[in-house]
Amino acid sequence: MQTTSDRHEYPAHWEADVVLRDGGTARIRPITVDDAERLVSFYEQVSDESKYYRFFAPYPRLSAKDVHRFTHHDFVDRVGLAATVGGEFIATVRYDRIGADGAPASAPADEAEVAFLVQDAHQGRGVASALLEHIGAVARERGIRRFAAEVLPANTKMIKVFTDAGYTQKRSFEDGVVRLELDLEPTDRSLAVQYAREQRAEARSVQRLLAPGAVAVIGAGRTPGGVGRSILDNIRDAGFTGPLYAVNGALPEGQKELDGVPAFRSVRQVDGPVDLAVVAVPAERVPEVVAECGEHGVQGLVVVSAGYAESGPDGRERQRALVRQARTYGMRIIGPNSFGVVNTSPGVRLNASLAPEMPRPGRIGLFAQSGAIGVALLSRLHRRGGGVTGVTGVSTFVSSGNRADVSGNDLLQYWYEDPDTDVVLMYLESIGNPRKFTRLARRTAAAKPLVVVQGARHGAGPRGHAVRATRLPHATVSALLRQAGVIRVDTITELVDAGLLLARQPLPAGPRVAILGNSESLGLLTHDACLAEGLRPHRPLDLTTAASAADFHAALSRALADDTCDAVVVTAIPAVGEGSVGDAALAEALRSAVAAAPSKPVLVVHVELGGLAEALSAAASTAPQTATAATAPQTTATAPQTPPGTPPRPPAVTSPAAASGPADGAPPAPPAADGPSVPAAPPEGTHLIPAYPAAERAVRALAQAVAYAQWRRDAADPGKVPGYEDIDERGAAALIEGLLSRGQGLTLGGEETCDLLGTYGIHVHRALPAPTPDAAAEAARTLGYPVALKATAPHLRHRADLGGVRLDLADEEQLRRAYAELTELFGAPQELRPVVQRMAPRGVDTVVRAVIDPAAGAVLSFGLAGAASQLLGDMAHRLIPVTDREATSLVRSIRTAPLLFGWRGSAPVDTPALEELMLRVSRLVHDHPEVVAVTLEPVVVAPHGVSVLGASVRLAPPPARDDLGPRTLPVAY
Repeated sequence: MQTTSDRHEYPAHWEADVVLRDGGTARIRPITVDDAERLVSFYEQVSDESKYYRFFAPYPRLSAKDVHRFTHHDFVDRVGLAATVGGEFIATVRYDRIGADGAPASAPADEAEVAFLVQDAHQGRGVASALLEHIGAVARERGIRRFAAEVLPANTKMIKVFTDAGYTQKRSFEDGVVRLELDLEPTDRSLAVQYAREQRAEARSVQRLLAPGAVAVIGAGRTPGGVGRSILDNIRDAGFTGPLYAVNGALPEGQKELDGVPAFRSVRQVDGPVDLAVVAVPAERVPEVVAECGEHGVQGLVVVSAGYAESGPDGRERQRALVRQARTYGMRIIGPNSFGVVNTSPGVRLNASLAPEMPRPGRIGLFAQSGAIGVALLSRLHRRGGGVTGVTGVSTFVSSGNRADVSGNDLLQYWYEDPDTDVVLMYLESIGNPRKFTRLARRTAAAKPLVVVQGARHGAGPRGHAVRATRLPHATVSALLRQAGVIRVDTITELVDAGLLLARQPLPAGPRVAILGNSESLGLLTHDACLAEGLRPHRPLDLTTAASAADFHAALSRALADDTCDAVVVTAIPAVGEGSVGDAALAEALRSAVAAAPSKPVLVVHVELGGLAEALSAAASTAPQTATAATAPQTTATAPQTPPGTPPRPPAVTSPAAASGPADGAPPAPPAADGPSVPAAPPEGTHLIPAYPAAERAVRALAQAVAYAQWRRDAADPGKVPGYEDIDERGAAALIEGLLSRGQGLTLGGEETCDLLGTYGIHVHRALPAPTPDAAAEAARTLGYPVALKATAPHLRHRADLGGVRLDLADEEQLRRAYAELTELFGAPQELRPVVQRMAPRGVDTVVRAVIDPAAGAVLSFGLAGAASQLLGDMAHRLIPVTDREATSLVRSIRTAPLLFGWRGSAPVDTPALEELMLRVSRLVHDHPEVVAVTLEPVVVAPHGVSVLGASVRLAPPPARDDLGPRTLPVAY
């Protein structure tokens, strides 16, 4: 307990779990008086050299006075943080506020001395860097703006911690000591350093789970069947390259093996390290297993056990306790309720999942929050990978289950730099941290395609998932993901279709498509599909049903050499009769043509051509390998929960001729009696030709590749956020501070709105109240004719279609007549709230909005005012801050954009002025996060200039931004 002299209670919000450089985890928390024994024990394990670097003199032990000083803090002027693993200290950091003379001080002094001590066994893990981020955030919260540190020149590791942090700093040398001063305000460089460290640490933590040196399956049954025993069999049958152990507390004394695998009653008995433990025991036994794993030094867990958050409040509390317990030991968790993980790398060959066959090796990274959908996707890739597109398979697969710890964000960090993964496919049912996911997705998509299908789009996500509240509709979130380069699809069929094209074909240089084949009708269907998807198809080339393999080869070679096309779709139907082209001959003809000109994507649309699909696969195969199907296990109490009717372990699909998988979400068909012959991966650089059973599916996948390729080109030059000389940022800040002093959240009045927007060069047409006809006439004389008379009652506002607006009133007589008409139609003036406004130039009515969403961040939206946006939802969205190129694309992204560019002979409007207005709104919200909502409606865009006729602004304390704070793992929900 803290003493009565302490001025602040224990700051629990400073507690955090972090991932360290080597992928392990540690907990950072404030040091309290209850930590005296831990501090002494920690200090005893620090080397004399490290103690000398900390105190500049031999300091073998801490005195009682030292212990009191280092454990008693007021959490304002004196703060200490500790990094702990297993409840014990591995590092400490503290700051003491000082004045200009270097003596202890209190606020408003804004400088503090900072000092670190890291246990030698944990040096090099990035502990000090993580502590610096957290103590810096604490200091900023307490009004401290600068750190000062004195370091011995020989202490190069600590000097590097400070200099590599990215903060603005000063460095001096005096009296044999290096003095460093750090400005704690985050900079672009400090954020870049933080993100880079976050990426390396989280990627390494996933690598430890996917490429373990040794694996133990805890809960492996003594007899075949059951979840644990099935996973054990799958790991063994896949040929895992490291030691494998079976653990079952019910094993008889003296039993040393389980079907050829070394067996133990406890993981503690394993003689040697265990990197990954697969936990398949009932939920009530999991805490005991986690403790044993932590004490044995296990690095990570895959928990397939069910009975957690998906089962209700009690299960959610069990899930929180599970994550807290695992992180205490520095372990990360996949699951609970997971279907497992797969790594097809020849150096690992890990199938720690309920998939009964090892997937084909390939270049696709696959992530699924649903185990049933994950296994269905593996099965579909098995069908399509072997029977349609050659041997394209997966590099790694993760089923996250309830994603209590490891999530899709962690896998994006891993796949971003994984040399074995070229394409990422993700099935998501929820996005726990949309702001971080968008940031990581944008970086990943700039390097390799990221294809996402999202389930639960129109309702709440699975009960086992913790999801941050968002006010944005799904369509808006999807638009923001597309802006980040994510290829958004609607079904798992489209997910596989797009993934297989992107995995083995080059990106198209544009939307021009050549179509050739032996069926005129199929060619025309493909042509129509291209037009529907916004592509620019050439007239189909009909080779007739008599076409030979040589004819296909020649036609495809000419198309690939044609500079006026960017992609080729080959259509093929079965041919009957003497001299007709055989499947193998046609496949070889297409393959050889592509090999000679591999710079353009080629797709095949086939109709009931299992033979061609098989031949396309064989054309690129090099050597077979056999995969053996395992018997499906029986459902047990620890099996991950699946949708009703879905077996816990769907059998793999083995028919290589299947052109399409089962209906979305349906379990695959049963396997044949004998396992298929699985082709090995083709030589690196081979372009396998994807084939599709329908023209629409092929063309949709191609259109997604075209859009993604265009995004990649645009992302190379994203534009800039312009600066405007007339923006008064300080003036706006002063206004906001004064307005917020009146309350925590408020919607500004008309004059206040105009004043605030005016500081950013956004000028709103004045609207003067007109409670009586005489007041209306006086307002019109003030503004000057012609004027508009508007009813601003909520049910009539922005509803010109209801007749609550009268325009182009040229004189007082017309104004008074219009006033009488409005009051006669809609009621008394106090109900109508009429206003008078000077007429603006005629143009197109639009709406510009900005909102700060607590989950996604600041979003700028644009559309046409009225039915287009309100009824049809025709709005486009961009994340703030918006660049000039993004503003240009935003205007052109809505379906009704032609109305702005001279549709049907109308005069084009001033879109550059509209783009500037949106950029100014973006700057306002980005510069002042207290501006949580802005609406400009209507914004009339005329042939020359824009007129803002209505505006509203809401102010509130800004939502907390975890992306600007220190690195932390999500709180266990």
